[in-house]
Amino acid sequence: MTTSTLMVTVALLAFSAYFLAKKRSRDVATVSGGLNTLHSRPAYYGSFAAILAAIPSFLLLILWQAIEPSTVESLVMAQVPQATIDAHQNIQLLYSQIIHIANGVLQTEDPSLLAAAGHYQHLEDIGQTLRFVAVATLSLVGVALGWRIVKPKLKARHYVEKCLQFFLMFCSTLAILTTLGIVLSVLFEAIRFFQIIPMTDFLFGTSWSPQIALRADQQGASGAFGAIPLFTGTLMISLIAMCIAAPIGLMSAIYLAEYASPRVRNIVKPILEILAGIPTVVYGFFAALTAAPFIRDIAHAMGLSGASSESALAAGVVMGVMIIPFVSSLSDDVITAVPQALRDGSLGLGATRSETIKSVVIPAALPGIVGGLLLAVSRAIGETMIVVMAAGLSANLTANPLDSVTTVTVQIVTLLVGDQEFDSPKTLAAFALGLTLFVVTLALNFVALRIVKKYREQYD
Repeated sequence: MTTSTLMVTVALLAFSAYFLAKKRSRDVATVSGGLNTLHSRPAYYGSFAAILAAIPSFLLLILWQAIEPSTVESLVMAQVPQATIDAHQNIQLLYSQIIHIANGVLQTEDPSLLAAAGHYQHLEDIGQTLRFVAVATLSLVGVALGWRIVKPKLKARHYVEKCLQFFLMFCSTLAILTTLGIVLSVLFEAIRFFQIIPMTDFLFGTSWSPQIALRADQQGASGAFGAIPLFTGTLMISLIAMCIAAPIGLMSAIYLAEYASPRVRNIVKPILEILAGIPTVVYGFFAALTAAPFIRDIAHAMGLSGASSESALAAGVVMGVMIIPFVSSLSDDVITAVPQALRDGSLGLGATRSETIKSVVIPAALPGIVGGLLLAVSRAIGETMIVVMAAGLSANLTANPLDSVTTVTVQIVTLLVGDQEFDSPKTLAAFALGLTLFVVTLALNFVALRIVKKYREQYD
């Protein structure tokens, strides 16, 4: 019995508990003199019964899934002769081989391994049977209990609301702990990196070449971890992208919200939002095969012979096109949400439509517009595929948008790919870059929140 089948079984039992308890509550109400004799509506009785049938069973299933693998491994390895364990040295690798033998993926003639594989398969069969019996039995007990406790004085609504409140608190706590875990993991690894490479060299160095020698006699791989070229490349591409996305997205939002007819709006807005659904790899292909050669040819025609076939300008322009829907859609929503009374008051005082938009609508919608621009900036900073395919991987410190550059996110991916040891400066540099990116994004959020707060207080 697979886990998915077991979950479907529990879900069906929970639905059954819902309808049975709901029907019983109606029957009890009929006997007692009507629905007004019940403390809660019948749907709450059904929901409470479904909770009793589903939640304890799912918790038991999760606990079983967490405990079973280690228990089975210890029981299987206890049957393996010590000589076999000593011969393989790596216990985890030996256990993986036993699993592969049991599943028929790997063939062997070693009797000890065959016996261990048979024992593993036997334990798996017993475990699946016991798991199904235990979880299904607990769910059936919940169904019976939910049906039995239906009474007019049962405060089913209170119990259901408390369960929902607890679930929401659990989700909120889980989100906070996940964020905290990510931040701490990045922070600790970045601290390890800064213990090897001085922070000043990382933040103010102008040479990025994270090549660490794999052997003692290897030459030319001492490593340089100056991140200034990465910061300038990221800033340049993001700035180019925002110069494309911000005006086009904002102007299109103003047109769709204030000037376009409903028919034009219903046609143009979905077409514009299609851009947000195109995979970034498609944008990358377009940038590498069309935009970058086109920009290079124009630059050569203008006499700029140093234009590269991979350039920050190509990546930034295509990235800006990709970001337009983020700015346009969010700005359109917040502009549309501005109360019509503000427009009517401005027009009533003699202002034109354009003056109303400039002096009333845009300032009132500015908090949402800033939020949309911030989302677009974060999207630009975090983009990787377009930069890899259109801007290259070389960390050049340049202010020329026609040169090949790279970004922080691209280097993070590059550093974590390969056979380098995890505790080497080359790998740890990815965490230092991630921490820097996190601090910059946090600062952008802080500034944006201050701007939003200032104008929100002015126009509330």
